[in-house]
Amino acid sequence: MSPVPAPSHDRPGLAPAGERAPLTPEEALELEAATWAVRRHGGLDADAQTRLQAWLGADPRHAAALDAMSATLQGVQQMPANEAARLRAGLPARASRKASIAQPAPSRWSLRPFLPHAAAAVVVLALAGAGWFGWWLQPTFEKSYATERGQQILATLPDDAAAGSTVQLDTGTRIHARLFRDRREVALRDGQAMFSVHADTTRPFHVLAGDLRITVVGTRFSVRHTATGIDAGRTVVAVEEGHVRVERAQAQGSSAGATAVELHAGQMLEGHDGAEVGSDPFTVSTIAPQAVAQWRSGRISFSQTPLDQALAEFERYGNTGLVVRDPAVAALPVGGSYGLRQHQRFAEFLPHLLPVRLVQRDGVTEIVAR
Repeated sequence: MSPVPAPSHDRPGLAPAGERAPLTPEEALELEAATWAVRRHGGLDADAQTRLQAWLGADPRHAAALDAMSATLQGVQQMPANEAARLRAGLPARASRKASIAQPAPSRWSLRPFLPHAAAAVVVLALAGAGWFGWWLQPTFEKSYATERGQQILATLPDDAAAGSTVQLDTGTRIHARLFRDRREVALRDGQAMFSVHADTTRPFHVLAGDLRITVVGTRFSVRHTATGIDAGRTVVAVEEGHVRVERAQAQGSSAGATAVELHAGQMLEGHDGAEVGSDPFTVSTIAPQAVAQWRSGRISFSQTPLDQALAEFERYGNTGLVVRDPAVAALPVGGSYGLRQHQRFAEFLPHLLPVRLVQRDGVTEIVAR
């Protein structure tokens, strides 16, 4: 993930570049450091602080560049008003707050005609004020999607004009999608979803579920985070194609630098919220790619699943009229593959699989010990 807006010359609010060459690696580093300097000066939340630390740790040159840019920013802030006004007049019109907000053009831009190196970014950002920086950080698209009990939908995100990323939502699922100029984010509030991500190396795709952050560029994977049913209270990530990186999202009061886990096709990660990735009770196991998100084909599978969890999973898709009150019966393991709404067939099989019987009581079918 690029922790801040990528140091690119293809950015609104700067001067037209014409046929000038792209930024050199050194200039790109200075521009990224400048952006971090301005952002840090404005205050970082816990998540941004974690990403800043990750950026600093990625290369020893980053800390020196950030220190230099922070000093430059301090000098700009102490500049007399008349000098700031003169410098502002010398900057391109699109660097002003008004033009940055009202005329965000997609053309190519460069800083070098105005100042000798990318430290000019500090001047532009400082003199343009919060308007330019806030404009860059605002999402270009934002929408919530939700399914009712028993409903499934396919949502297409407008992150590409020809073939946008798709999210298939299972029953009782709520997500909130936001597209930014440098990244794409989907927060999975509850339920499970299958993601097919359009590859875009300039805008990584992030899924936030529980306290996990799943990062991809282009792949197919599922994420589950539910309060009921199988794996209740856990977040489960399964990869059908490509690979993803799973790490713990920074939360208030939690430690930074948690280990990231790379998952490839045919791998699945699951664990309880609040646990460190890569440590118990988080586990990584294998799964047949064709078995990822079987709910898409209307199936549900159990393997040594406690009976009460199996019933709760069926309940996610509709009322079953099945109850179990005896804790010993509720803990009995069940297996098999069923249609999402074949709860009645499931119940009819139980007496042949387990030491239980079905009793009709008060309008429901209770599963009791035999």
